[in-house]
Amino acid sequence: MKILVVGSGGREHAIAWRLAQDQQAHTIVCAPGNPGMAAVARLEAVDPGDPDRVLALADRESVDLTVIGPEMPLSRGVVDVFEAAGRPVVGPTRGAAQLECSKAFAKAFMARHGVPTAQYALAESEAQAIEILESGRFGYPVVLKADGLAAGKGVVVAPDAASAREAITAMMRERRFGDAGTRVVIEECLTGPELSYFVLSDGQRALPLGSAQDHKRAFDNDEGPNTGGMGAFAPSPLLDAALEARIVREVVDPVIAGMRAEGHPYRGFLYCGLMLTPDGPRVIEFNVRFGDPEAQAILPLVSGPFADTLLASARGDLSRSTLGIDGDRSVAVVVASGGYPDVFETGKSINGLDQAAAVPGVLVFHAGTARRGGGVVTSGGRVLTVVGRGDNFHEAMTRAYDAVDRITFDRKHVRRDIGRKALDY
Repeated sequence: MKILVVGSGGREHAIAWRLAQDQQAHTIVCAPGNPGMAAVARLEAVDPGDPDRVLALADRESVDLTVIGPEMPLSRGVVDVFEAAGRPVVGPTRGAAQLECSKAFAKAFMARHGVPTAQYALAESEAQAIEILESGRFGYPVVLKADGLAAGKGVVVAPDAASAREAITAMMRERRFGDAGTRVVIEECLTGPELSYFVLSDGQRALPLGSAQDHKRAFDNDEGPNTGGMGAFAPSPLLDAALEARIVREVVDPVIAGMRAEGHPYRGFLYCGLMLTPDGPRVIEFNVRFGDPEAQAILPLVSGPFADTLLASARGDLSRSTLGIDGDRSVAVVVASGGYPDVFETGKSINGLDQAAAVPGVLVFHAGTARRGGGVVTSGGRVLTVVGRGDNFHEAMTRAYDAVDRITFDRKHVRRDIGRKALDY
């Protein structure tokens, strides 16, 4: 099979790598890809945000299947363009992608279909947001979310009125997240451990892909600003058979059925970000693609014919598809540029990649890297994801951090506690 993977981050590297592990040999093309992906794929310099150019590449390469990695192409309707051309593609249409692309849409959708989530209000102006806050409806702490896409950084948990006002000003007046902050969702602050649950859907049914726990804050002990993710471990020790059945019954099934009923059959990866409250699981957010760095943690544990299963999703029939999750544990540590998620420098020479990859049970996925001369340099905030696998979380953590410590570049930043929660459960 010839497969096009669209994107250039750690998630896309993990997808391309996992496709290359199938027993059946595949030819993989990545657009635009990154230096690490070149080990398993041919790279093509095509803008993933231009649906017509992505389709033209698929036509030119005569690919059998296209897998969309990041959310931005989905929000621009790349799947709609592919479906109109009759080309199999993994991912939801623009209409279905609103589950992630608009927090307001997602909350209203959940209300319509009885999906458990936090109570909320939508503010369409700064004055309205302040009025909602001053009403005392939600109290403090309170959660403030930019409505649109903000690369995983558009969420603020404000502990008091002053910090809430400051966040509203930053989002709605200063436009810190651009047009994403034109509207703001204000939510009650739920409490409990967080869990990410993943499925692959064909528009009618959902195939489980496992669970993980992400670490959003920049610094150890969940301190500092929100990021796109500083690491993850999989599977979540919090997920047992009873809880998984409840999540499928109360969240996954209503979403798939609701999307189909509203004329947007959901095909592709669905990420359910959940908080396990005393009253049961509650949806914090949906992502309409595999998470990053959760994909890097989960995909090394997935067994079975991955490409064939993705093609079945694209064709709308997963009825005969199965994928397994092996018994290993994985810990994925993001290696970031100093200063991320705020101001950071790029172009730093990276050393030790081969030494890190040589650690037993370790995979190194590239994200913000680029070729310069004969070496690799940093080109983004999240530079690499180093994944350690083992029979238990302690072994996986030890391997991951052993490999992380062999990688060096100026102002390298990592959290040192990824996976520690798994040891405490």
